[in-house]
Amino acid sequence: MTGDLAFIPLGGTGEIGLNLNVYRCDGELLAVDCGLGFGGPEHPEVDVMVPDPAWLVARRDRLSALVITHAHEDHVGAVAHLWPQLRCPIHASPFVSAVLRRKLGEAGILNQVEIVTHPPGGRWRVGGYDLEFLRVAHSVPEAQALAIRTKYGTVLHTGDWKLDPQPLIGPPTDEAAFARLGEEGVLAMVCDSTNALVEGHSGSEAEVRRNLAALIKGLKGRIAVTCFATNLARVESIAKAARAAGREVALFGRSLRNAEAAARECGYLSDTPPFLSEEEAEDVPDSKLLVICTGSQGEARSAMAKIAADTHPHISLGEGDTVIFSSRMIPGNERAILRVQDELSRAGVEVMTADDHMVHVSGHPARDELKRLYQLVKPKYAVPVHGEWRHMNEHANLAESLGAIAYVIEDGDVLRLAPGKPDIVEAVPVGRLAVDADRLLPLDGDVLAARKKMLFNGIVVASLAVDGSGRVLGQPQIAAPGLFDGAGEESAQIAADLARAVGDLPGPTKREDGPLREAARSAVRRALGRRLRKRPTVEVHLLRV
Repeated sequence: MTGDLAFIPLGGTGEIGLNLNVYRCDGELLAVDCGLGFGGPEHPEVDVMVPDPAWLVARRDRLSALVITHAHEDHVGAVAHLWPQLRCPIHASPFVSAVLRRKLGEAGILNQVEIVTHPPGGRWRVGGYDLEFLRVAHSVPEAQALAIRTKYGTVLHTGDWKLDPQPLIGPPTDEAAFARLGEEGVLAMVCDSTNALVEGHSGSEAEVRRNLAALIKGLKGRIAVTCFATNLARVESIAKAARAAGREVALFGRSLRNAEAAARECGYLSDTPPFLSEEEAEDVPDSKLLVICTGSQGEARSAMAKIAADTHPHISLGEGDTVIFSSRMIPGNERAILRVQDELSRAGVEVMTADDHMVHVSGHPARDELKRLYQLVKPKYAVPVHGEWRHMNEHANLAESLGAIAYVIEDGDVLRLAPGKPDIVEAVPVGRLAVDADRLLPLDGDVLAARKKMLFNGIVVASLAVDGSGRVLGQPQIAAPGLFDGAGEESAQIAADLARAVGDLPGPTKREDGPLREAARSAVRRALGRRLRKRPTVEVHLLRV
């Protein structure tokens, strides 16, 4: 459809993470953000997911650009996975560009991607779009809201933001720029809903710095602090607190080292001395060491997860040591985080979190901040995004109390903003893809369905040798890792059941590999059902000699 202005979320609306948004103006498409999400307890067979871009890929000849608002993984983490399908220019601030170059370099596609870097607060044109960055405070440097000016009116896409008078790295949110935009006239504001249920104010990063300094000063033994890698203000605060307490600071984890390199490239952390490597940290006395490490979300291969499992090659923690989780739990990661914290506690480590110490503030606006932004921008329409349904509904109620007309939509809805009154005019297909090494697999596809079945019901591999007439030679072998001991009684009984079942088959069935293999599979399934009352995946290896 042409002749309209529409907003089309393909991820991140009605959920946390996986942000992929599309604007359509007279048929020309503009994508904003391209992020990942975690599998969580709903999808234990998956570590990382990305939004399915199929609808957008089918129209990439009309896709003018991808704009990234900031460097958090739920907004930039899917770029390296999905860009080979999108193949459009990427527009970003200097810090996002530096982070992206490392990600794309690791993926081996950096030299293929056109990255256009704009200064914070910059303004430029892409096709029929007049675009402007507006500086906002967030828990990462150079977060930008995006003003999208079109012939139908202006849309403000806030990205992630908050009102922090002392963000420590970078300036506060540019309220004057938002006020100017509001005076100019804003048709619609597409806005962060994460903390729409939270009364008051989200708090200041400066308060966290003061509290971390006081907390770390009084601790003995080794200290490890985990936080989001790109929260440079937090990393700087931890480093300052450590040095004030007479400790040296080491970085553990690839994403932290990449974020540090991008930060120093862009002029951040200039007053922070170089960090120790993981190897150098081994030689520092316990009372003189503080480690900043990855793993605040319980990620299985992160530095903190390895430390908790006592499998890290360069450090171990125990009685008298302290771990500080300077972060929040992203919904879906609770179980993994609590498991890591429990393992640390079992080893005698004292675990401190934001539940009992002032070691974290959110990077998202609470209700007082949302009210302030609506007062500045005065949008005609409000479109809550970046939250689950309860967050977006509460955001919509707040927006309407402040004079806007709110539209609560979900991924795949095509919300026509103009001309005329906004309306959901159609729906487009959306979905999620699992990141599986270098592959992207449909979340509802056969491969992951089989993996999920194996996760809960197990897998059994039966191997048997037969002669040309189908007579079983020797004893079949049964392997069932996770179900029973391969050399145990259950294995022997099922092998005997299989040999008897094959021996009872009609001659024609035994002489054809396909029918014989399927009959053997059915026999193993029946035997397992009788003995284990389970329905595992069964594979049969047939050798005819």
